[in-house]
Amino acid sequence: MNFPYENELRSLPLDMPLMLLLGGVLALLIVGSIVGFILSWRVKGEAGRATVANLNARLRAWWVMVIVFGIAVATGGIGSLLLFGLISFLALREFVTLAPTRAGDHQALFWSFFVLLPLQYYLIYIGWYGLFAILIPVYGFIFVAVRSVLAGDIDQFMARTSTINWALMICIYCVSHVPALLMLEIPGYQGQNAKLLFFLVLVVQLSDVLQYVWGKLLGRHRVAPVVSPNKTWEGLIGGVLSATAIGAGLWWATPFTPPQAAGMAFLICMMGFSGGLVMAAIKRDRGVKDFGTMIEGHGGILDRIDSLCFAAPIFFHVTRFFFDVSDQVVP
Repeated sequence: MNFPYENELRSLPLDMPLMLLLGGVLALLIVGSIVGFILSWRVKGEAGRATVANLNARLRAWWVMVIVFGIAVATGGIGSLLLFGLISFLALREFVTLAPTRAGDHQALFWSFFVLLPLQYYLIYIGWYGLFAILIPVYGFIFVAVRSVLAGDIDQFMARTSTINWALMICIYCVSHVPALLMLEIPGYQGQNAKLLFFLVLVVQLSDVLQYVWGKLLGRHRVAPVVSPNKTWEGLIGGVLSATAIGAGLWWATPFTPPQAAGMAFLICMMGFSGGLVMAAIKRDRGVKDFGTMIEGHGGILDRIDSLCFAAPIFFHVTRFFFDVSDQVVP
């Protein structure tokens, strides 16, 4: 069988625009680390020192994440698939740790971790979009319910199976759309899809950071005080507009024109904010501050990718609908 995307997924060369993007992020981290070091010596107040300590912890975590992400991109599509497959595995573990599961769910969880998860990423590897798009929301949804009911444990059955299906959708289905960008066939952009992946991750993460910064500087009016008291309208507007402007400025690394890049960046930012808000509601419901403690200064894996979970599938499908040519019928 001939798999059309297999060669591209095996090798994604580091071209000059991608190297410039990586270099720009590293430069920002270097500047941020220097500023954080200076502030740690100059700031004296207890509240100020706590804020600086949190900032430096976040910067250290960013160094680790950027290095890992850079290695994944440098090793090509296989590296990206392995990285996000691992992220899905760790995120799924964090999610089900907080879930009301019982012994009757163990078989369904086993199939989720060790069959559905690797199969979803294998479908990306072979470029089988048709099954990739429906494996989790159709077959996974049905299989989890049937496998759980066969265990014979009906106590809180609806809550338990719903939670597992939510975990599959968030941690596997949504996250897998990040490396799935490598499947797209965009005219004049062949072999460059790694930059599209980088664009998505960079814009959504910068939006998070800039919303935090604008919120600290100008934040007064809360967006959802019960769900996430730290999110303000000033932070949202300032962060989204700033990240959208940066995304528009990066049009040269994408298949988009400057207005298209701005529109895509705005879409990413809004979906990222929505994802962060929904994941915050889940944490409130479970009575926890963070999903985990794996990343210093950031909580768990899910705390770091909450925005990406909603932004990735929307960005993928909008890009595929308007720019991909793989499904176009030739008369």
